[in-house]
Amino acid sequence: MAKSQIKCVIFDCDGTLVDSETLCCQALVQVFASYGAEVCYDQCMANFQGGKMFDILKETSDRVGLKIPMQTLEPRYREYMNHLFSENLKPIPSALETVQHLINNNISVCVASNGSVSKMEYALSLTGMLHLFKNNIFSAFDINSWKPEPDLLMYAAMQMGFRAEECLFVDDTENGVKAGINAGIQTIHFTPLIGQTIDHPLVRRIEHLSELQSISLFA
Repeated sequence: MAKSQIKCVIFDCDGTLVDSETLCCQALVQVFASYGAEVCYDQCMANFQGGKMFDILKETSDRVGLKIPMQTLEPRYREYMNHLFSENLKPIPSALETVQHLINNNISVCVASNGSVSKMEYALSLTGMLHLFKNNIFSAFDINSWKPEPDLLMYAAMQMGFRAEECLFVDDTENGVKAGINAGIQTIHFTPLIGQTIDHPLVRRIEHLSELQSISLFA
């Protein structure tokens, strides 16, 4: 695909723009520890990236035998997460510079995540990137459909005014990559630490976000 055909880059948020995955898993471990239940951090990192948080909390509660209503557990998790974010959240290296580079080259940018809009706005504001996306932040909660379903990415492309073939999607998780494939969108699997990706014609792997600034990426 030629560079001129890419008109919009859709970014995932957690783990792609902001270095939040470890903090989210820490919050998960801490909230269950507050109820006397032990949850393994390594298992969280291995199994829960890119999932719907409600389902992750419910699955973990069932596994550890904890009978806490979700309307109590989920807000408490968010409190732990927000505290960790406020103290420790950082942008992914070169995220701000890469997004600004795309904007400077007349490529539209937006964010599409399984998380809530308020969570994304909070994370992006803490890391100095919120102004780059303005109102172009789309949540699975908006349409009640979560990755790996394709609906969120198709919705984001439509809201931005582009066809799927004019978009590029960047995500760090397997669920995200599958969503890109399911939506028929060229997908970049951002994996700085993992040397494997899904083998598919629509998928390409990068190790550093600055690679998005390369013309060869769009060739």
